[in-house]
Amino acid sequence: MTRRKRRLAVIGVAGAILAAALGLALSAMRDTIVFFRSPGEVAAKGVSPGTRFRLGGLVETGSVARGPGETVAFKVGDGTASVPVTYRGLLPDLFREGQGVVAEGALSPAGLFVADTILARHDERYMPREVADALKAQGRWQEGGAGKAGTPGQVTAPGQVTSQR
Repeated sequence: MTRRKRRLAVIGVAGAILAAALGLALSAMRDTIVFFRSPGEVAAKGVSPGTRFRLGGLVETGSVARGPGETVAFKVGDGTASVPVTYRGLLPDLFREGQGVVAEGALSPAGLFVADTILARHDERYMPREVADALKAQGRWQEGGAGKAGTPGQVTAPGQVTSQR
């Protein structure tokens, strides 16, 4: 075998090994990837029962009903649609009506979202330091009193952000 053919053979074998490793990694991740959907997307796209995904929206006012033990039923909405959710377990401290929530689980055949994880989202007015610094650099950040980057901020109009305490 010539030197050139040996080099091509080594490159071919290395490419095959790399392709096999990539295929194994992608097949292993297929079970762990969970997509995010809003209640409007769930209603419009008709997600099939048993499909795991994350459902995000606001807990609708007046929809929280506590059942026996640690069972809680509530509705998550986004202004266009709402999805009934049931969860068994301890809820996060930030969970309440009107608050943002992300629930991870699957739809039952009856259209009920059975959650196994509930995450309460922080207040939407929170502004991370990096985002606040970028807005300051663009001249879009307005200091409100003693506010500083990394404290809650609020978008008051397109392009305007003020900090709040």
